[in-house]
Amino acid sequence: MRLGVLDIGSNTVHLLVADVRPGGRPLATTSRRTVLRLMRYLAPDGSITDDGVAALVAAVSEARQVAAAENVTELLATATSAVREATNGAAVIALIEEALGQPLQVLGGETEARFTFLAVRRWFGWAAGQILLFDIGGGSLELAAGADELPEAAASVPLGAGRMTVQFLPHDPPGEADVERLREHARATLAPVVEAFGALPRPDHVVGSSKAIRSLAKLVGYPVPGWSGIERMLLPRAALGSWIPRLARIPAEARQELPGITADRTFQIVAAAVVLHTAMTAMDVDELEVSPWALREGVLLRYIESLSWSAAPA
Repeated sequence: MRLGVLDIGSNTVHLLVADVRPGGRPLATTSRRTVLRLMRYLAPDGSITDDGVAALVAAVSEARQVAAAENVTELLATATSAVREATNGAAVIALIEEALGQPLQVLGGETEARFTFLAVRRWFGWAAGQILLFDIGGGSLELAAGADELPEAAASVPLGAGRMTVQFLPHDPPGEADVERLREHARATLAPVVEAFGALPRPDHVVGSSKAIRSLAKLVGYPVPGWSGIERMLLPRAALGSWIPRLARIPAEARQELPGITADRTFQIVAAAVVLHTAMTAMDVDELEVSPWALREGVLLRYIESLSWSAAPA
């Protein structure tokens, strides 16, 4: 059957279409993104402005049309932190559901972390042992850790790249003082998470997912051969740290000339780099490996699992 996952996030509305079967690996057929950067549509009271709601509804309506054209059997629609935390979130959700013609699943931060962890576990396999996961979105940073498909610990903190850009890096390019303020805020916000995760075993693999981390890996990381010939991308903390002052001196418009930095990430990439570097430092991580699978694949995998159980013989 053909499934669609519609991920309504803080940066994009992203539709992933995949052919699936019980017990099988999802085979992606279509990926369609609309860049919104909802954080720029937040009013001082924390609500999404009328312009932001209109852009969101338009993107969702377009995704619904693409899903119909792709003969999607079932559309799994989810929303994350930007919609979840908006003061007018209930009204926005109602408008999204009207545009979709179906209910919307609003994911809590820890649930988002658990779905993403499932995708990473399936990608790396049981042999990867204890995994520590970082996932940076526009509104939040998710962390999860464990040796199974369900993490032993999962957390979500409001350190997303879009949110931090609006709150701490309003100037283009940002000054050193603003970058340091963000670093101190991230360190303080992460402190209770670091303490909670500190009781867990040392990870065998540290993994990063999300577009922001993939972009940073293309900028500062390096590829290494992987299992079955699949190339892996590693992101060293030292290289990331050395790039932050350089990134912060370059105007946003010029950053898209850098390797891996796409036009939709130019404004937020400095904040993403600072948050990731601070998190890696706080968790004593020297380098991480980039996962091509993240939240959308996790939602698909969990649904496929439910199909597998329902299709199993009595």
